Amino acid sequence: MSIRNVAMQAYTNAIQNQQKFDKKFDKTMDLHKPEPNSFAETMTNSIQGVNDLQGQKKQMIEEFASGKTQNVHELMISMQKASVAMTMTSTVRTKVMTAYQEVMKMPF
Repeated sequence: MSIRNVAMQAYTNAIQNQQKFDKKFDKTMDLHKPEPNSFAETMTNSIQGVNDLQGQKKQMIEEFASGKTQNVHELMISMQKASVAMTMTSTVRTKVMTAYQEVMKMPF
C-alpha cells in the first residue's frame, strides 16, 4: 500500500467523521428549525389571527348584505372583534417602532 493510498484513506475517514459529527450536532442543537415561541413566530401568528378576523368580518358583511343571514348581533360582534384586533395591532406596531427609534438613538 502506497503512502498516497493511506493518505486518501485517512482523508476519507476524516470527511466521514466530520459528516457524522455535523448530523449529530444538528440533531442535538435542533438547527434549521424555528424556535418555538420566538418573537417572529409570535408576531406571524398574531398578524395571521388579525387577518382571519378581517376575513371573517368581510364574509359576514357580504352574507348580511346579500340576505343570506339576518343575524345583526353576530355581525356587530364580528365587526367589533376585527376593529379591536386591528387597533391593538396598530398600537403594538407604534410601540415597537418607538422602541426601535429609542434604541437607535443610544450612543455606542
